[in-house]
Amino acid sequence: MKHHEFEQLQNLARINQDYPHHVMPRDKRLQRWAELLEADPQRLLSTLHETEYQPHAVRAALHCDNSAISVAFNDPVLRAAGMKNDTYGEAKRFFELSDRQLHRIVCYCHFGATVSAETTARYIRAKHVDRQEGIWARLREMFVG
Repeated sequence: MKHHEFEQLQNLARINQDYPHHVMPRDKRLQRWAELLEADPQRLLSTLHETEYQPHAVRAALHCDNSAISVAFNDPVLRAAGMKNDTYGEAKRFFELSDRQLHRIVCYCHFGATVSAETTARYIRAKHVDRQEGIWARLREMFVG
């Protein structure tokens, strides 16, 4: 075991805070999120209430223990990639999702008070990871959702 003086530890901590985050492409972050949810598919996750009706600042700060977002934030790999907290706004920024896209993943109006991790993972994969490209896929997304 290596021993350090308190001042040395403070300097080490300061250096680690300034160290750049591990770069992870968007599709890999979303895939990792789906994998984390799939690891415990029967887990019931809490949803966020009426995200679409909240003012922007309130919506960005929304947080719920045991949500799909908190599952992502509890992962050291995603935190190392730059996820700063488990708020709606941070998930939107980190996963590069629109309000509409994130609303569909975490909002109460689609699932009720809880949703299984499996259902959430399946949706993330279908809409954001294994998603088909092309004009027909985009048109279908526009009309069907």
